[in-house]
Amino acid sequence: MLGDNVYYIALSWAAVRAGSPSQAGLVMAAGAVPRALLLLGGGVIADRFGPRRVVVGSDAVRCAAVLAVAALLSVTTPGLWPLAALALVFGTVDAVFMPAVGALPARITAPGQLARVQGLRGLAIRIAGVVGAPLGGLGVALGGAATAFGLAGLLIALSLPLLITVRIRPLPVEETAREAGTAWAGLVDGLRHVRRHRVLGPLMLAIALGDFGFVGPLNVGLTLLADRRGWGAPGMGWVLAGFGVGAGAVSLLLAVRGRVPRAGLTAAWSILAGSVAIGALAYVPVLPAAVGVALLVGLLAGLSGAMCGALLQTQADPAYLGRITAVASLVSLGLAPLSMPFAAAAIGLWGLGPVFVASAAVCGLGGVVVLCFPHLRRAELPA
Repeated sequence: MLGDNVYYIALSWAAVRAGSPSQAGLVMAAGAVPRALLLLGGGVIADRFGPRRVVVGSDAVRCAAVLAVAALLSVTTPGLWPLAALALVFGTVDAVFMPAVGALPARITAPGQLARVQGLRGLAIRIAGVVGAPLGGLGVALGGAATAFGLAGLLIALSLPLLITVRIRPLPVEETAREAGTAWAGLVDGLRHVRRHRVLGPLMLAIALGDFGFVGPLNVGLTLLADRRGWGAPGMGWVLAGFGVGAGAVSLLLAVRGRVPRAGLTAAWSILAGSVAIGALAYVPVLPAAVGVALLVGLLAGLSGAMCGALLQTQADPAYLGRITAVASLVSLGLAPLSMPFAAAAIGLWGLGPVFVASAAVCGLGGVVVLCFPHLRRAELPA
């Protein structure tokens, strides 16, 4: 995760230096397209060949690609094409890497520890986000994009021996995934499993609604809110820090406790309460109060996200976890960002307040979905 954060800083800096802002934007988007298009297929690969093998192999490819571009930039100025090629390779490999990582926890620990692993992973994401961006900036400052790419490649390389030492336990059901026939049949089988499952089907719908209503206000809306309130970039940074602290605190709580009772109901009410806090954020007049509301949003969104992630891990058949993770990732990385242009256009037409409230209502529908499906509402994490 640290390597990923440094990589994105290096890629954006190198793209801006090598071309126009619009060209840099295309380079940054080049990795998102194959990731979204290939995620479901990546889930099939993770389930069919085993998550550990896929994680190690894809991580090695990412490492080699980043170090190759670092070496190229250190001896010449190649322009945008190598950067675009790197983004395409990175996004393609991510489409396999992400589902495989999501399928690993059930292979390395008992069901009663899966929620704790989810909390530890959430905490690692927050720490990597806080440390990785300054680390990438330091690499750029010391030696430009080549040094930053080299640092990213080194960090990813350090993760390889750690991944290789991970030992997984065989699962009796993993033969089911291998005997699914063609890759297309395996994909259809995974989607059918999600649709028919009494918890996973409605849970995916709740995640989709929550992300679709949450991403727009947090990205586009927050930037415009900080600008119109006169808080500037530092103020927006403080608000985002408040959100990060809240979400990190929930991840730490889950890692320590290992279990939250009545997980389905907890997810529902935290989604509903978090949506109210999102709507209120547009009407906060001063920065300290906005930071406090953002902290509350982070706590509630972090709690609901942790519960949803833990339920995905514990309710799913381990043989399908790669495909289930791929569907959840596609919802978050593929569909949720579509709310950003809509949010920006709507703010221009109706203003910040109504759009934040409408987005909060969409987000809150996710909580309503959880309450309306009894099996999801009563879902528990293993003791």
